[in-house]
Amino acid sequence: MTQSIADLPWDDRPRERMLKHGSSTLSNAELIAILLGSGIPGKNAIDVARDLLVDGLDNLSRRDVASLARVNGIGTAKAARIVAAFEFALRFRERAIEEAPPYQELALAKSLIPKYANRLQEHLGAVFLDTRERILRQREIFIGTANTALVSTRDIVRLAMEGQTCGVVLYHNHPSRSPAPSQDDIAFTRKAQQALELVDVKLVDHLVIGGDSYVSMKTAGMLS
Repeated sequence: MTQSIADLPWDDRPRERMLKHGSSTLSNAELIAILLGSGIPGKNAIDVARDLLVDGLDNLSRRDVASLARVNGIGTAKAARIVAAFEFALRFRERAIEEAPPYQELALAKSLIPKYANRLQEHLGAVFLDTRERILRQREIFIGTANTALVSTRDIVRLAMEGQTCGVVLYHNHPSRSPAPSQDDIAFTRKAQQALELVDVKLVDHLVIGGDSYVSMKTAGMLS
């Protein structure tokens, strides 16, 4: 029998996890589950959201209120919330693309250093670029322990496939305050690069923040 969201561990509940870790850490199904608010007998809101996403996010974004309302457990009110959310996102994206700034290594590093210089845990994030290397969006993806960020390249690829992403710049901080990339950093970067290449997305750079300085793995010759 499917657990209701209220029966899930606190940190597995979408709304509570968003409040603690931020909305960027939620999957598409979890974000839609928050819009739905409730599920149906035998399926919680996350399960219903996964059913809606079975044909992909793009197909869901093109559905209208009438077709969504006919889905079991949705109805007009929930369908309207989903359609409104996609419409708002579309308008925001169109405006953001028009105003998107170009990616510049130094400018990005200067914006990251004040935020991450004194963090006691590793944080890994990414900047997603269009075909002209303009910044489409920026996401913090993982928060790790004092020594490591538990990162899956699969999640980076999943986020890169949202929107019109053609390039990715990864970044993470070192709580040790040394910006020197470790062997684990280098191995992970190569793995991420290979994974992104499979979906025709370029890994443009990986910035490592340590204290008040940073290292660009591309500039340092660690990224082919």
